[in-house]
Amino acid sequence: MYVANLRQTGQYRVKRIIEPELTGPVTLEPTDLNQLRKLLTPDSRTPLPIRIQGAGSACTDCNTSEIGTTIKMTGIDRIINVDSYNHTVTAQAGVLVGDLVTELAEHGLELVGGYDLAGRTIGGAICAPCFGPSIGTHGAYFASNVIGMKIIRGDGELLKLNAGQKNLLGAFRTSFGVLGVIYEATMRVRPIRTFTASHRRVTIDKFATVVDALAGADVGFKFYLMPYRDRVYLDLRRYESDPGNTYNAPWKLKDWGESTVLPHIFKSLNRVVPIQSVRYKLIDTISEATQGLVNSRLVATGSNAASQSNPGGKRPARRCYYSSWCFPAANFSMIVKAYQEFCETTYTTSNYRCDMPAVGYRLSHDATSLLSPSFDESMIALTSASTQPNGWDDFVIDFAEFAEKWGGTPLISQSRALRAEHVIQTYNKRLDFFRRMRRKLDPDNRLLNPFLAQFMQ
Repeated sequence: MYVANLRQTGQYRVKRIIEPELTGPVTLEPTDLNQLRKLLTPDSRTPLPIRIQGAGSACTDCNTSEIGTTIKMTGIDRIINVDSYNHTVTAQAGVLVGDLVTELAEHGLELVGGYDLAGRTIGGAICAPCFGPSIGTHGAYFASNVIGMKIIRGDGELLKLNAGQKNLLGAFRTSFGVLGVIYEATMRVRPIRTFTASHRRVTIDKFATVVDALAGADVGFKFYLMPYRDRVYLDLRRYESDPGNTYNAPWKLKDWGESTVLPHIFKSLNRVVPIQSVRYKLIDTISEATQGLVNSRLVATGSNAASQSNPGGKRPARRCYYSSWCFPAANFSMIVKAYQEFCETTYTTSNYRCDMPAVGYRLSHDATSLLSPSFDESMIALTSASTQPNGWDDFVIDFAEFAEKWGGTPLISQSRALRAEHVIQTYNKRLDFFRRMRRKLDPDNRLLNPFLAQFMQ
């Protein structure tokens, strides 16, 4: 039995059903493979199109639909096997990344690579770009380490992929659920390995002089950019022969401060401090103090197991609006200074600015996914974020125009205000091949919603 949420006059009414007789839009949450497969068979009465959703962290409409059915995978959430000998793990698509990290740690294992947003499901992290401050220059994405999948096609037929089918695996990684529904995956993992974490505070000009070297270095690379204070806070992670002891508590405090405390404080300040100049001065001062205390003083060593845990196994509520674009690493020394100018100009002309620091990551050259954003070259992902809704939609349109001007690659699940023409031009022949494959696997467009049809029809 599963739950259907029926939209009525803008509200949702919960009703338990066994056989859906719905016209949509409707949200269903199956709890096992049989229910999921039954919803996908052509003779089912599931309203079309069908969209697959994990934790719902996307900021675009790639995993929802105003018509048809959204199937949430969070109820299919069993970790099936942890193989400590062969260093693999097999889990269902609805397992949260943070829960998987916690389970692996109990076996002395961790994910290969560091990935933020531990509240995502592993199915969502495979189907859409999931990245973070991974150390090294290979395997930029969570999906890069997937070596096997079990899939239900749009017509309800089962499909199984293994490590020998590299081309098919490459297509299903970062496939946004339009080739089929991934319900189980096997991934490479490794013994827990400790790294050192060093932190630097520099000006944007200074950052521009070192970012080229950092983008090609064998380090985990993340930065927090405050364009209105001319500050960049660098988070650099390196493997050392003797990094020292690692404790989980500082990383949990860091995550709590950045993802929960700061957004909550900034929302409150936006409500209670009416004078804009005073409000933003307070906001930037608090951001700088947080970066200086949490990162520089508390977090000195870590591991992927410590830095990605998800205490309580809960999916965090979305506390910020965000939009991410990828830029060529080779040009980022110029792009970061242009971004500072863009932010200042936008604030002057529109009276709107982001209250959260922008966050950036190095994405190494990675061709393991057909639609990899860094398929041809190393990139740097830059995320603008804010707690303020009024003015945000106009800002992301301007940000998208800025990104296009500077050769930005859109992330279909994370780039707000992207244009279909730019997506098609950027992904070019790879997208053409992907669309041909999609038409073979889902000729009736059962898994294609109107948003994705702009690029993938």
